Amino acid sequence: MTEQDPIITDQDKPEPEAETKEIEEAVETEPALDAPPAPEAMIEELKNELAQAEQKAQDNWDKAVRTLAEMENLKKRTQKDLEDAHKYALTGFAKELLPVLDSLELGLQAATGDSEDVKKFREGSELTIKQFDTVFAKFNVLKIDPIGQPFNAEHHQAMVMQETVEAAPNTVVNVFQKGYMLNGRLLRPALVVVAKAPEQAPKDNKQA
Repeated sequence: MTEQDPIITDQDKPEPEAETKEIEEAVETEPALDAPPAPEAMIEELKNELAQAEQKAQDNWDKAVRTLAEMENLKKRTQKDLEDAHKYALTGFAKELLPVLDSLELGLQAATGDSEDVKKFREGSELTIKQFDTVFAKFNVLKIDPIGQPFNAEHHQAMVMQETVEAAPNTVVNVFQKGYMLNGRLLRPALVVVAKAPEQAPKDNKQA
């Protein structure tokens, strides 16, 4: 007995219209993966990316400017520190020499008399003081001897206020100790006496 092919009737065949409809629905439900985005969306996205890039570039530029400014300030500070170190390297040494010079000047003032020993002492002291002044001037150590000058609180230290009519008020009338400066920087202030106007005695009000 031989096998026979199955007999397909019209009822078993799919209807053409139904099959076409199912295919169309399947195509419609599949996501359009390859569909290009809308032009408006692309433009908006490009604008956002451009704005972000511009902001990043501005931030980087600001950082670069700040870094350059800091480097320039550091260079200036370093240069100033080197200049100050060179200009004021003798500060400590000069301060140590000032008391020696003070002693010579005080000794010269105290050396009175006409004897030969006193004269020789005065000549030697004056010569030594001149040598000190020459060396100080060479290294820009300047003396502050402000007698007769207006009082300057930056360079002078008032020790006493003295009433006098022979000098204008706030004028230095005496110097206890000279001051000194090194390259414009104060080594020590001058110790001074400052004039002030005499106080007027109250007048007696007498009735006639």
